[in-house]
Amino acid sequence: MSNYTYKRVHLIVMDSVGIGEAPDAELFNDKGSDTLGHIAEHMNGLNMPNIGKLGLSNIKEVKGIEKAEKPLAYYTKMQEASVGKDTMTGHWEIMGLNIDKPFKTYPDGFPEKLIQRLEAETGRTIIGNKPASGTEIIEELGKEHMETGALIVYTSADPVLQIAAHEDIIPIEEQYKICEIAREITKEEEYLVGRVIARPFVGEPGAFKRTSNRHDYALKPFDRTVMNELKDSGFDVIAIGKISDIYNGEGVTESIRTKHNMHGMDGLVESFDKDFTGLSFLNLVDFDALYGHRRDPEGYGKALEEFDARLPEVFEKMTEDDLLIITADHGNDPTAPGTDHTREYVPLLVYSKRFDGGKELPISETFADIGATVADNFNVDMPKFGQSFLTKLK
Repeated sequence: MSNYTYKRVHLIVMDSVGIGEAPDAELFNDKGSDTLGHIAEHMNGLNMPNIGKLGLSNIKEVKGIEKAEKPLAYYTKMQEASVGKDTMTGHWEIMGLNIDKPFKTYPDGFPEKLIQRLEAETGRTIIGNKPASGTEIIEELGKEHMETGALIVYTSADPVLQIAAHEDIIPIEEQYKICEIAREITKEEEYLVGRVIARPFVGEPGAFKRTSNRHDYALKPFDRTVMNELKDSGFDVIAIGKISDIYNGEGVTESIRTKHNMHGMDGLVESFDKDFTGLSFLNLVDFDALYGHRRDPEGYGKALEEFDARLPEVFEKMTEDDLLIITADHGNDPTAPGTDHTREYVPLLVYSKRFDGGKELPISETFADIGATVADNFNVDMPKFGQSFLTKLK
C-alpha cells in the first residue's frame, strides 16, 4: 500500500495573476485592483478555453472566458494571510508559512548607511541607488560604470536589491561575490531585503545586453516548509523556473532553470515523462516581470493566451496518479497606477483525471491550504498553517 493518494502533484504558480481585490486591498492602496478582469477588459475578452473548461470563470467571470457548465476542476479563490504582497511572501505561504513581518521595499532608494557599508566591504563605489527598469538603468549608467568600475545598484517595486555590472569590467565570479556580501548585509532586520540579484550585462554603450548569468540570492525560509518535509521523507521536489531561488534551495531535490514562460511549460511537460514520486513546482515569472511591472496589459493578455494554449499538452500527459494545481502568488494589475504588485485574491484550480467533474471549494483564508493539501497527500508532517482540502476532492 502506497503512503500517498496521488503519486505526483504538479503545482503551477502563474506569477502575479490575481483575480480581484482582496478584502484588505485598501490597506495596501490597491482598492479596485483586478489583474485578470482588467486585462480581459483591455483585450476585449481573453481567449483561454482550456483553463475555462477547468472553471476559471466559475470563480469570477472573466470577459471572453466562458463559465463552464460542468467544470473539470475544483475551484475557488484564496486570500493571502501574510502581511506582504511580494513573490517570496506568496510562495512561502503556499508552502505552509505565515509571514508576519513584511520584507521592505525602497521607493526612494536604499539608506545611505547601507550604501556606505556596501562600498566599504566591496571596495567599489556605487551609482544609481534608485527604483528603475534594469534595461533602462544600464543604458543610463552603463558607460559611467565601464569608465569607473562603479557598481550600478537599483531596486524595483519588489523588496529586491539589484546589482548590474559589465562582465568585461567586473568578472562574473567577482559580481557573485559582491552580491553575497550584499546578501549578508541586507539579511539584517534593519533592512529585510527579500532578494539580492546579480544582473550581469555585456556590449557597448547604446547596445548593452543583459546575459543569462543572472543569479538570485534569496533569504532562507525562516521555518521548515512542506518542501523540506517531502525531501526529508524521500519524496522528489522538482523546482522549475525560479522556485529554487525563492526557497534558497531548501527542500529541492532537482532544479530546472528556465528562460521564459514557454520554456517553463516545456520543463513541466517533460517532468511528466520522469519516473518520480512527489512534487513538481513551476513558477511562470514573465506575467509579473515582463508585463505586470511594465504595465503592459496587451503583452500580459497574449502571454496568458499562450499559457492556455499549452494546457492540452499537460492534460494529455496526465494519468490518474497525477494531481494538477494552478494558482498565483499575488496580483500585479497592469492597468493600476505605479509599478507595484497588487493585493488580490488568487485563483485556485485543482484537476485530476480521477474526478467526475469539479465543484466549488470554500474560499481559502490562506495560500497555505495548498501546502497543507500537498503534505496531506504524501502523509508527511503538516505545516503550522493551512487546512487540507484533499478529502473534498472526489
